[in-house]
Amino acid sequence: MATLYDAPADELVDELAEELEDRLDEPDWAQFAKTGTGRELPPEQENFWATRAASLLRKVAIDGPIGVKRLATAYGGTKKGSNRYTVAPRQSTSSSRNIVRSALQQLEDEGLVEQQHDRGRVVTAEGRSLLDETAGDVLEDLDRPELERYA
Repeated sequence: MATLYDAPADELVDELAEELEDRLDEPDWAQFAKTGTGRELPPEQENFWATRAASLLRKVAIDGPIGVKRLATAYGGTKKGSNRYTVAPRQSTSSSRNIVRSALQQLEDEGLVEQQHDRGRVVTAEGRSLLDETAGDVLEDLDRPELERYA
């Protein structure tokens, strides 16, 4: 039986996003919101919400129990200075906590993630099952000759 640790992360997240796309609803404000203070524009991906939710589900399964603040820090990046000719180092910034929190709440409504009292969120048995089944599907697809780079 394959687990989420056996499959490549990018392939697993893409496959999981396809499955979550029908189950999760992107909020109206998500197409206008930046993903963090270090960004200038909102994301251009069409299925950004499902991809971020799939990535969050995988991250919670691996690192859980984990809170919104640590997840926002993990999805953050660097913020460039206002003047590009300065010698000051770049500053790290966290991503939008609202995006992380809203996606986690939707995953909770689907029964894939649950809150532990004062410890953060953990994946449920149903969420672990979905991750493992998807990892098995990804590994079956990797047996194809055009995807030998992962073998």
